[in-house]
Amino acid sequence: MKIEEAIKQKTFKSPYNKAVVNLLYTQSYLVTHQSKLFKPYELSPEQYNVLRILRGHYPDPITVSSIQDRMLNKMSNASRLVEKLKQKGFAERKECPADRRQVDITITQKGLALLELLDEEIKTFNDRVINLSEEEVNQLNDLLDKLRG
Repeated sequence: MKIEEAIKQKTFKSPYNKAVVNLLYTQSYLVTHQSKLFKPYELSPEQYNVLRILRGHYPDPITVSSIQDRMLNKMSNASRLVEKLKQKGFAERKECPADRRQVDITITQKGLALLELLDEEIKTFNDRVINLSEEEVNQLNDLLDKLRG
């Protein structure tokens, strides 16, 4: 569906304005559909992002500030997200033995198991929602990388 139809707008001030609106609309579209995917697991897209970061760092611990640096949504509160994951048994917080002011975060076996369960669903979701050929996806990725400079 064209962005004009989706938001019921006939014209844009410029193709650049249209591109920004299109990117924002598409981001919202993806997050909305991701949220539906994660809902049965009582997980938000931001919590899923933190779990993926923890799995990528596993078995080594990582600090909350390092998690924040790697998050897709920089406005998310990594500390609060880690606490929610801890309450669900998906992450652990431990005082760093080398620096007691630092808190080390690791993913639990329960968190790893959840991600393993979600991996196939995410692959299916991504393949379905990104309705492009592999060549087009590669081109899109290149253009998005270029856009961010």
